[in-house]
Amino acid sequence: MSIGSTMFRSRDLQGGRHHLSFPLLAAVLAAAVFYVDTYTDIEGAIAVIYVVTMLLAAQAVTRIGLLMISATCATMTLLSYAVTHGQDGDLQSTIRLVVALAALVVTTMLLLKTESARLTLLSINNALKESEARYRSIFDRTRVALWERDYSELHATLMSLKQQGVLNIKDHARANPGFADHCMDLIKVVASNEAARELLGPRFSAKGDLKPSIIAAKEKFLDVMQAIMNGERTFEDKVELRTEDNEDKLALLSISFPKEPAAFNRVVVSMVDITQRELALKALAEAQAELTRASKAATVGAMSASLAHELNQPLGAIIVNAQTLLRWLDREPPDLPAARRSAERMIRDSKRASDIIQNTRNLLAKSEGTLETISLDELIDETLILMEHELQRSGTTVLVEREDTPPLKAVKIELQQVLINLITNAIQAMDAAGTSRRAITVRIEQQDRDHIRVAVRDSGPGIAADAKEKLFAPFFTTKAAGMGMGLSICRTTLEARGGKLEGGNHPEGGAVFEMSLPIRPEMEYA
Repeated sequence: MSIGSTMFRSRDLQGGRHHLSFPLLAAVLAAAVFYVDTYTDIEGAIAVIYVVTMLLAAQAVTRIGLLMISATCATMTLLSYAVTHGQDGDLQSTIRLVVALAALVVTTMLLLKTESARLTLLSINNALKESEARYRSIFDRTRVALWERDYSELHATLMSLKQQGVLNIKDHARANPGFADHCMDLIKVVASNEAARELLGPRFSAKGDLKPSIIAAKEKFLDVMQAIMNGERTFEDKVELRTEDNEDKLALLSISFPKEPAAFNRVVVSMVDITQRELALKALAEAQAELTRASKAATVGAMSASLAHELNQPLGAIIVNAQTLLRWLDREPPDLPAARRSAERMIRDSKRASDIIQNTRNLLAKSEGTLETISLDELIDETLILMEHELQRSGTTVLVEREDTPPLKAVKIELQQVLINLITNAIQAMDAAGTSRRAITVRIEQQDRDHIRVAVRDSGPGIAADAKEKLFAPFFTTKAAGMGMGLSICRTTLEARGGKLEGGNHPEGGAVFEMSLPIRPEMEYA
């Protein structure tokens, strides 16, 4: 590091040479003071004038330079005293020496303090310049349309109206037709970035009048003025704008208002062009409406398939029981007690078919089934009685493994239909595979505090690997005469009440389907 850079301030370096006006003048003055103090008979504290030397030098030197000059002036003072008085110094001359040295010390301390303040101020100023440069860079390069606008006159006008008792801008604008246009004229564009010029056009985004770009958004402009009058700090809304090419656009407007009235001369306004997004949303809404209409048509078809699938079992049971009833009546003598039991089973199955139809109507009408407090043990026993004929026909035994579980709230017909579907699927799978030992295990257990698990496991061949992913897909079936609706309906029914249905293969063989049933279903709280 050179002596010049250590002694002199960097701002005084011009064209590679030091600006020496102040240091040279200080040096000449110091030499003159030394000469007068040493070689003339003038009495007095001449050395105090070294303070002026310090003040001149302080205009161009650093802290180190100040200390060096101060030390030089003190040395010259002491040298002058030694030359002029030597061993004969009296009290007056000694006092003058002390006064001169004290003046140098005090001046040096003050100048050092001033230099520290100057350096701090320069640092703050440089940081401010860098911050302004960063802000300007972000302002100019961001792809969001930005303006700096002068709202000071508008703010003053609105505050004046507020003092006069005007609180509703829209009412005031209706009573004074030219008020909105006058207020638009009060706002001036201070600066705008490239994105703003692309949004509205160069002329509408340039410095000056704001009115042409917001004619289409007068109502929103009144809302902006109301926000200013109310002292709100931000304003956000969608606005319609008119570009330089007379094209109407939709933008998301955001304005941040300052807290201090004096800062309203630089208010930052941002806009994001959402015209294409809104058009896309409109197209999406139209597509969704079309999809809803198509979905309703598909729902009717799906419900028809569902109803046919669900009614197949009770209607089949009614036919079997009717045939059995006829056989009991054809006997000699007729077996009336047995015929009565067949008739009761027909009534029971007819009622179940009626319940299925009613449940389907509720789904189409978006009404909910009636929640009942159900004991799973009783429900499973009742379901097995309903399927007694089918189980006997197929030679299938059912083992029920029970744990103590609390009663749950569910729509009985829905839960019963799911059980019937799962047991029927197990019977048909074992029939198709020709399984010699046909057994179904139904296990009931507490899954956690809020759920009960019901597992239905068969002794059949299990689920094929390629069918696992599509197991619950509508219209997917592995049966030659199947409709592919059963498992899909079962899962949808349980999920609608906050439950779950999962299927897979048991480690010991066969397929297993597990129902997770909430003790208090979600729909209860709807």
